[in-house]
Amino acid sequence: MKHDPPLRTLIIGAGIAGMQAALEIANAGYGVVLVERLPSIGGRMAQLSETFPTLDCAQCILTPRTVETGHHPLIELFTYSQVKDIEPFPAGEGTGFRVLIHRHPAYVNWDVCTGCGYCQEKCPVRVDSEFERNLGKRKAIYTLSPQAVPNKPVIDRQHCIFFQRGKCRACERFCPTGAIDYTQEAQSVEIEVHAIILATGYELYDLSHLPEYGGGRMADVIDALAFERLLSASGPTAGKILRPSDGTVPREVVFIQCAGSRDPERHLPYCSKICCMYAAKQAMLYRHRVHDGQAYVFYIDIRAAGKRYDEFTQRAMEEDNVLYLRGKVSRLMRKDGKVYVLGADTLSGRQIEIAADLVVVAPAMLPHPETRRLAGMLGLPTDEHGWLLPLEPHLHPVETIRPGVFLAGTVTGPMDIPETVAHAGGAAAKVLSMFLHRTGALAGGAG
Repeated sequence: MKHDPPLRTLIIGAGIAGMQAALEIANAGYGVVLVERLPSIGGRMAQLSETFPTLDCAQCILTPRTVETGHHPLIELFTYSQVKDIEPFPAGEGTGFRVLIHRHPAYVNWDVCTGCGYCQEKCPVRVDSEFERNLGKRKAIYTLSPQAVPNKPVIDRQHCIFFQRGKCRACERFCPTGAIDYTQEAQSVEIEVHAIILATGYELYDLSHLPEYGGGRMADVIDALAFERLLSASGPTAGKILRPSDGTVPREVVFIQCAGSRDPERHLPYCSKICCMYAAKQAMLYRHRVHDGQAYVFYIDIRAAGKRYDEFTQRAMEEDNVLYLRGKVSRLMRKDGKVYVLGADTLSGRQIEIAADLVVVAPAMLPHPETRRLAGMLGLPTDEHGWLLPLEPHLHPVETIRPGVFLAGTVTGPMDIPETVAHAGGAAAKVLSMFLHRTGALAGGAG
């Protein structure tokens, strides 16, 4: 049974930022309600293969954190859920909020389900997996990944044969615990919390907005997160680098930087900050898997300002023979099973044409759509792009204009993983400081 202390925090978003903040607050003895819109926690980091600049396995770092979060006695998880309404306490009742949480029906009784996976094995429906960036398939009843926490499936009503045609019921017939419940309905839960941390994360600029790079319709042109899934041992190709169009090993791969970023005339004016580093990482990992392959990186300039970051990009060039070309790609053209990359090398002043087997585009980072909705609900300001604005960016980077509401991670703008973790820790520290001040004041008043 979960302990329910008098002061608790709502954290919206259970990526690495939300989990870090949740664990720091819970480990200090205060309750946390952690809400995640997806069926399991982990966020974008769960889709990564390795991390820069150490090339450590992302899952090796993340999985212990997700397991600890999922089993912590002071963290109450609401996955497959959304915050529908937030109302501040009436004047005179102190800082706090009444929150309405909507939990979507999974059509699986998670209290009974053991996570054996038998239902997924027997389901006859296969659809594109959003988690795999549509490079792999999932079933109509599914978990996001083999490492999912909680490891409980949900039924995709849109693709389930029973919900669409009233037939099949294979998952129900074969479930050994009788956990399938087609009559399950959405649930609404009202809670009271005394602080809120927004950790809703980011999205990527859709390739459909980049006609110069195929507009998302050109074969063998994928975004960087899709390439992460190709690199991942738990991904659709079990870590083998294979072209989506025909399953062959690409011998020439082109990485295109600043796709939608730093382009105020057509797209977005700001730098997405992490692309230079993950492109170097991806090019290196490609070379480690395809030893006779050639990687090219088209870049405007290299922004690698973190500790050991510049050395990492130099290692890609010098040890892994990644060819960096300073210039923009003007367009892509598909011909004879290749993707022709047309661009310029501004250092040599030459026009470049590469017949690539695979092109990996690094799209701009965007605030998650939930961020703007929650900002409107709480009366918080955003910039013109939708990133949340802190109370003061230099001295109060995790606080907001609203007392009791804090920011963690990429809700304020692009960040890498170490910065996100530090930012989330700062938000948790502010919550704990507020709680200690409040409990101290209450103790003083009681005396």
